Amino acid sequence: MSDALPTEPSGFEPDSSPAPYDALLLLSFGGPEGMDDVVPFLQNVTRGRGIPTERLEEVGQHYYLFGGVSPINEQNRALLTALREDFAAHGLDLPVYWGNRNWAPYLTDTLRELVRDGHQRVLVLATSAYASYSGCRQYRENLAESLAALREEGLPVPRVDKLRHYFNHPGFIEPVVDGVLACLDDLPAEVRASAHLAFTTHSIPTAAADTSGPVEAHGDGGAYVAQHRDVAALISDAVRERTGTQHPWSLVYQSRSGPPSVPWLEPDICDHLEELHGKGVPGVVMVPIGFVSDHMEVRYDLDTEAMAKASELNLPARRSPTVGADPRFAAAVRELVLERAAAERGAAPARCALGALGASHDVCPVGCCPARTPKPAAAGADAPAL
Repeated sequence: MSDALPTEPSGFEPDSSPAPYDALLLLSFGGPEGMDDVVPFLQNVTRGRGIPTERLEEVGQHYYLFGGVSPINEQNRALLTALREDFAAHGLDLPVYWGNRNWAPYLTDTLRELVRDGHQRVLVLATSAYASYSGCRQYRENLAESLAALREEGLPVPRVDKLRHYFNHPGFIEPVVDGVLACLDDLPAEVRASAHLAFTTHSIPTAAADTSGPVEAHGDGGAYVAQHRDVAALISDAVRERTGTQHPWSLVYQSRSGPPSVPWLEPDICDHLEELHGKGVPGVVMVPIGFVSDHMEVRYDLDTEAMAKASELNLPARRSPTVGADPRFAAAVRELVLERAAAERGAAPARCALGALGASHDVCPVGCCPARTPKPAAAGADAPAL
């Protein structure tokens, strides 16, 4: 489709049947919902790495600042409501369930509920828009592990498929553009026209970035960096078209968690703010394009740490919102569901995508976003038979 950013909904009107799918699963990371949950949650996240409890207590300080509550679960509840309301308003008869990788409601428990409710073909929406091991394949590994648990329990094992990456769908891009425009308007008038756009996403090891996406996309930054740069360019162009001002922009990273000896994507957002200040940039809008909702890594790493750095530098800064439960994102999910359902029925539906990269694959190919230690992964060309 055209790479021009529409100002109205995409107008995609596929067949309204979700067949062969009989349920949608919202699959997310999960987060603690109280002070006593923090260390057990972090133990789930780091299982198998041998990290001592004392270290997890240190890491958990970010959560303790917020009463031990990550906002992600409440944000997923809001997205669930938005999806169900959108589906009902458009006559899409498809129940929506929710499961997490690392906290209740746990993925395996939700899959048990799905099969006990009689569902056999499940489409999965992961709350990660881009290709990478941690953003795609690890979710697929979790699905394979949970499906294997059902089989071991003697329960029916549903077939699961995963929705394609949606980073360049208008329903993901448009809410972000509106947020950037609002932040620019909120900056002091004297710095607004020269403000810099700092597009942020989660830093990952460079080795994982270089092998993200299909094999043909592997290389310097792989699909992970290419997809983020495409989104940043789309948003920057849309802002220019609507304001008449071309704002300089950069893709920067945040939330690094690995040892210093392992190379990760750079620059870090706080280092970048110092660089901008040193160059005389008068203002900045931080745009967290790598995140679907305003969860802890947005609330702490940007709203707390990065904003503190900007204040220290006396650099006017704003942080634009993520898409969250925006109705346009819910509509995009509906379109993606119907697009995939039509493709499964043998049709050739229109695939709504902006930018230079086009629509992503429906089925992750062999060699896509490989793990350091190979594990079974569901919903891909290399999925094990269950």
